Amino acid sequence: MKSRKIEYRVGDTVLVGYLAWDDARSGPRPGVLVFPEAFGLNEHARLRADRLAQLGYVAFAADLHGQGKVYPDLPSVMPAIKALYGDREQWRQRARSAFDTLIAQPEVDAQRTAAIGFCFGGATCFELARIGAPLAAIATFHAGILPEQAGDAGRMQARVLICNGADDPVVKKDALEAVTAELRRDRLDWQLIQYGSASHSFTDPTADQRGMPGFGYNALAEARSWATMRALFEDAFQR
Repeated sequence: MKSRKIEYRVGDTVLVGYLAWDDARSGPRPGVLVFPEAFGLNEHARLRADRLAQLGYVAFAADLHGQGKVYPDLPSVMPAIKALYGDREQWRQRARSAFDTLIAQPEVDAQRTAAIGFCFGGATCFELARIGAPLAAIATFHAGILPEQAGDAGRMQARVLICNGADDPVVKKDALEAVTAELRRDRLDWQLIQYGSASHSFTDPTADQRGMPGFGYNALAEARSWATMRALFEDAFQR
């Protein structure tokens, strides 16, 4: 296995991503973006990139804050998240720049790409897909997806997998209904799976340590959602 850091830019903001691939394989192969939780490009995101590389993909874990910054807790990161929520054009540019960086790597087959994201990163997958990025598939995990913007209709091309904890207090029912209405309208290939007894951040083994109500790790939900993501990619990339 190999990995390297890659710097890329949006305007004056320098972003530092993490690329992982299996150097025992030869030739270009599908590339997968990994958008981290709100806290930034931490060990959780890098590990997912490594796991994707072990499956034969080239994975690029993106930096959405700049300089690879990782925030220690929710209160400290909220100003940065609210700033991107308030400037979705900047948010989308950062997502698109990560995509462009991924497909520029010589290990990547630029015609076969996907994205996954966790929490804020899952919402970022949707922001990228809504601007027409040519993704074969996106998979989101405990994602607080925002409603679409004017002009977004019909631009998303990807197959969609939404993995949500049934006991997640952060992801609201009306938000999921709005997103699935969007997917129905555009006649996309989509799945929404609710995992029983799973809370917010159910894929993160450190979630319980944060001491936040409604946040918690669920090993069974993590394993099942990852397996479903793998099946989605196998289907998407063979066509």
